Amino acid sequence: MTASQPKSTIDRRRYRRIIRFFAGVILHVLWWDLLLGRLSPRRVRHSRPDRFRRLARRFRDLAVEMGGVMIKAGQFLSSRVDVLPPEITQELAGLQDEVPPEPLKSIREVVIRELGQPPEAVFVGFQKRPQAAASLGQTHRARLPEGHGGHRVVVKVQRLGIEKLVETDLAALRMVAGWLRLYRPLRRRADVARLVQELARTTWEELDYVAEAENAARFKAMFASDPGVLVPAVYQDFSTRRVLTLEDVEHIKITDLAGLDAAGVSRVQVARRVMEVYLYQVFEEGFFHADPHPGNLFVQPMDGTGDGGRPFRLIFVDFGMVGRLPVLMGEPLRDIVRGLALRDAHRLVTAFQQLNFLLPGADVERVEEATAQLLDRFWGMSLDELTSVSPNQVQDLALEFRDLLFDLPFQVPQDFIFLGRAIGLLSGLATSLDPHFNPWAPVEAYGQRLLRDRHRWPSAREAVKIGVDALRPLLSLPAELETFLVQSRRGELTVRVVPDRSLQRQFARVEQSAQRVFWGMIVSALLVAGTVLYVNQQFWLGVGGWALAGIMLLGSMLLVRRH
Repeated sequence: MTASQPKSTIDRRRYRRIIRFFAGVILHVLWWDLLLGRLSPRRVRHSRPDRFRRLARRFRDLAVEMGGVMIKAGQFLSSRVDVLPPEITQELAGLQDEVPPEPLKSIREVVIRELGQPPEAVFVGFQKRPQAAASLGQTHRARLPEGHGGHRVVVKVQRLGIEKLVETDLAALRMVAGWLRLYRPLRRRADVARLVQELARTTWEELDYVAEAENAARFKAMFASDPGVLVPAVYQDFSTRRVLTLEDVEHIKITDLAGLDAAGVSRVQVARRVMEVYLYQVFEEGFFHADPHPGNLFVQPMDGTGDGGRPFRLIFVDFGMVGRLPVLMGEPLRDIVRGLALRDAHRLVTAFQQLNFLLPGADVERVEEATAQLLDRFWGMSLDELTSVSPNQVQDLALEFRDLLFDLPFQVPQDFIFLGRAIGLLSGLATSLDPHFNPWAPVEAYGQRLLRDRHRWPSAREAVKIGVDALRPLLSLPAELETFLVQSRRGELTVRVVPDRSLQRQFARVEQSAQRVFWGMIVSALLVAGTVLYVNQQFWLGVGGWALAGIMLLGSMLLVRRH
């Protein structure tokens, strides 16, 4: 269900504050990276990580102070490792969706508007202090009246006036996106306007608690036959678009390591189980929980004993942010898992192409070479080992494939933004549970199962499709053979030689170097000539020489950059 955007006025003061912040960031980048970068590239390059880190920290402070969409935007940007440098994404990765709680008076006003009575009249023991506070709403513990079962519940209430804040923030971000589209390198790497559009869509959906209730119901149906996963029930009679009442299912927080150990639950098994459940959500259902931060995942110990620890089940809460992968992407996604299981670089890159992960014109053979090297060097490492890889090893790989790092022929389609963020959060969770967690193990096991399923005996319908696909090239063979014979009799056959791509890249670099040397000689000559004329009191001729040198220098930079 998609929420319709409510009509409200914009907070002009808040709007101007957001615009001023991003205008300052853009001016900073223009001054340092475009202007000073021409004069002192080494200084700019060395200072870039610290500068970007400071900018990200300033944004983080602003987001925590202002709340609203700004926190969502920070979390959104932290997942865009394909667009933003690591200094920014790492700084924003720790941004928690927590802000100071809304006053109880405002919460009561929202509940009265939605349910017709104050919370203490609707629920039993409605706690004044919130269980948790987030940028868009907050939750309070309570009980249902005895006539409705008296169950323990969590009441999720939107912040008063949040729609106005959301509309203001999105309007400001759309303006900033318009500015960023003018910068060609960024425009080539990402469609910023679409990023803001996606952020707007998901934020309005999160504000629609009816849609969240539908998401929770779908998840409950997905895992109805799995006793190892629990999804809270929704109490529709006490829920509206701005108030959502759910079964209270809170147990041990998944990052409470001491609590898990005290309960006798194996942290290693919890880490593996989380990954298995997400593999099922992504590759089987194409519908996944997109916000698996520690506050949304719990572990419930069960009675009995098991191999390696006490039985348990995972509990998921908060279904406002979900990811949906198109059905047509299912097979390429599975091919990625199969490719990882078989260490098959060709299969992986083919799947990347089908999923539009590669930009048009990308050197597919070169990407395949780099993928094969990555599999050879890093396959089987635990997350702890991956984070402690020798810098020299990374540097050697970067030097070997520096042309790919320069061209960056990769992109992440919008459908995978939430998936990338979820994977990042899951990696952190798995590492905290088990420092030696090997992410390849569940992927390899799942991939092997997919391979077994793929090699099963096909159904009648699948067999007909396979036969048609196999016969199609044979049906066109006579016509193609006749065309070949006619062209050979007329002498119209042509031979196309495919050049070595590595030689092409080397020639391109040589050509660029030659252009720089050529223009450098001309500019130097003009500067020397201008100086000689000026020294010999030919003032205007000297200034003219310098000006011409400056124009030639600017033109040379533009030409070299263009090529």
